[in-house]
Amino acid sequence: MKEYKVGVIGATGMVGQRFMLLLENHPWFKVTALAASSRSAGKTYREAVGDKWAFERAIPEKYTEMTVLDAEADVDTIASLVDFVFCAVNMDKAKIRALEETYAKKEIPVVSNNSAHRFTPDVPMVIPEINPQHIEIISAQRKRLGTQRGFIAVKSNCSLQSYVPLLHPLKKFGIKQAAVCTYQAISGAGKTFATMPEILDNIIPYIGGEEEKSEQEPLKIWGEVSGDTIVSATAPVITAQCLRVPVSDGHTAAVFVSFETKPTKEEIFSAWATFSGEPQALKLPSAPNQFLRYFEEDNRPQAKLDRMEGNGMSVTVGRLREDVVFDYKFVGLSHNTLRGAAGGAVLLAELLAAKGYFD
Repeated sequence: MKEYKVGVIGATGMVGQRFMLLLENHPWFKVTALAASSRSAGKTYREAVGDKWAFERAIPEKYTEMTVLDAEADVDTIASLVDFVFCAVNMDKAKIRALEETYAKKEIPVVSNNSAHRFTPDVPMVIPEINPQHIEIISAQRKRLGTQRGFIAVKSNCSLQSYVPLLHPLKKFGIKQAAVCTYQAISGAGKTFATMPEILDNIIPYIGGEEEKSEQEPLKIWGEVSGDTIVSATAPVITAQCLRVPVSDGHTAAVFVSFETKPTKEEIFSAWATFSGEPQALKLPSAPNQFLRYFEEDNRPQAKLDRMEGNGMSVTVGRLREDVVFDYKFVGLSHNTLRGAAGGAVLLAELLAAKGYFD
């Protein structure tokens, strides 16, 4: 695989920082441009981040003296330096949509962590193990944008990773309906315990827009490419409740599911254990060998113990048992800034690179 030059747009935020750590020694991707808001432009990366660095690992030395560019004003400069960009900006959604299209129209592919384009009909929203075929819509998107290389591809909401990958292998049994309650870490809001003291000894039962995303995004992921659009599935029905909890990293989901044809527990265990996807077949650098891992222990998975399974890219599950209202219930867990955010975007970029979309 050739080496690709990469820009990180929104490099100073928490997800942007996670990109910097993941890309430090990436075998395919080399960071050649950093960008953020005008407040950070012209500063070194170390100066721009200042005391906002959110991780125990230090800023990679190779990035500390790189000059941060203006994400909006320096598009032409950035375009001259990169083969594609990751986007993780913190802006108004309308501005994000416009900014990402600006990069795409400059013939720079955009792999986005943002939600602004998730329901644009010709923008693929991809969990690489589940719907890699959706990247085929890029040819239709390029026609709309009038581009040869440029396009936008997005990853889904971080909380979906804690339950959609676990429901997906069970679809063959005919999922009728599912209910999910997610218990979401503070890093999903870009916070640490130092910057979100109100979460200590507390649970906040509202995360703006999260329940709608949790109910609707899976249907696009399970949808089909039809002509120049992705048509969302109409089933199964999912109802969601989303809570912010005092956990640093790791989104947990309590999941309840009913089937057209109720499988045995052994059939569910087998479906999880044997499931893998295109990232595993292609041996992409960020793909975990075992995508889904079941824990037999009654008190697992736990965020503190299990979020780093598969270098934070696996999804773990436990407590499968029959339910008195639904057919079954279980508990899932994913690392929200790795599998759920920057890591998921890097894996998507690896899939796109392997399929030739950056060439």
